[in-house]
Amino acid sequence: MKVIAFNGSARPQGNTYTMLEQVAEPLREKGIDVEVIHVGNAFLGCKACSQCAKMKNEQCSIEDSLNDWIRLAKEADGMLLGSPVYFCGISGGMKAFLDRMFYVSGSNGNLFRHKVGASVVAARRSGGVATFDQLNHYLLYSEMLVPGSNYWNVGHGAARGEVAQDLESCQIMRVLGENMAWLLQVVAAGQESVVKPAQQQKAYMNFIRS
Repeated sequence: MKVIAFNGSARPQGNTYTMLEQVAEPLREKGIDVEVIHVGNAFLGCKACSQCAKMKNEQCSIEDSLNDWIRLAKEADGMLLGSPVYFCGISGGMKAFLDRMFYVSGSNGNLFRHKVGASVVAARRSGGVATFDQLNHYLLYSEMLVPGSNYWNVGHGAARGEVAQDLESCQIMRVLGENMAWLLQVVAAGQESVVKPAQQQKAYMNFIRS
């Protein structure tokens, strides 16, 4: 089994990366491969061209590394999303990346449906829960299976690596990784014996009526 972790921090190995690696440790102990991908802040936002919905080729029309990462996420069994707090929300680069990736997914039959997904947030002081909520919107909208921990998945630190001194956060990440590994194993074990619910044709409602 494999989990793809997307690091939405501008710092490749800052506190967000540290937290993702803390979650990855118990996953790897269970034999689950974890690959951490640095998203950074180089992504353009969605330009609302709707080509992914028209072409239905599981690709975004903007030519960058996103399409390769969509393929990796589709092939993986689970996904981790990590972001620092920027003005009480997710980083701009991560927002652009997630908007485009999940728009492609939703326009192509919901590529990540029933995969296991979780989010983690690195905060200096406040805004952690609001940012955690934002990240979870993508997972829950996509009908992904989201494991919990023993508190919200938020760690605190300012300087690089400082989040490792937040001992409660370290435990939260450990528990999250253990629960994620368990859920991945449960899903794998039930594939042959439990029938998935049929995927529903999405109903769209516009509240403005002529």
